Amino acid sequence: MAKNFSAASMDSLALLLIRLPLGVIFFAHGSQKLLGLFGGSGLTGTLRHFEVHLGIPPLLALLAILAEFAGGIGVLCGLFTRISACGIAVTMAVAMYKVHWVNGFFLSAKGNGIEFTLALFGMALALVVAGGGSWSLDRIIWKR
Repeated sequence: MAKNFSAASMDSLALLLIRLPLGVIFFAHGSQKLLGLFGGSGLTGTLRHFEVHLGIPPLLALLAILAEFAGGIGVLCGLFTRISACGIAVTMAVAMYKVHWVNGFFLSAKGNGIEFTLALFGMALALVVAGGGSWSLDRIIWKR
């Protein structure tokens, strides 16, 4: 079956298989933080939580929320993929440092370690380096 596909097609398929789950995850998490969907606390509650519990100023918290929400949409559609994925990667680096590192590496009874956040960070970095692939809006818009 793989003999019918070129290496470039397989690479684009691999990028699509990274983009889809990463985009869905961040659109959902961004929707919680920005819109209060899926049981989230919405913009006001999230800004307050970031400032009070994490020491993150509202402007930086807003940038993180937008990186998750808009970045999730961008990665999912392959639109401004590298920029969207970069925002997600930065957000995950901060999350590992500010939230998850104190709980160790693994998911456990005491809390979420960095393992899941590290996986998301790696997926985002792969898209920063490679872009969205052939099956992306970036490729359609800029026809490269």
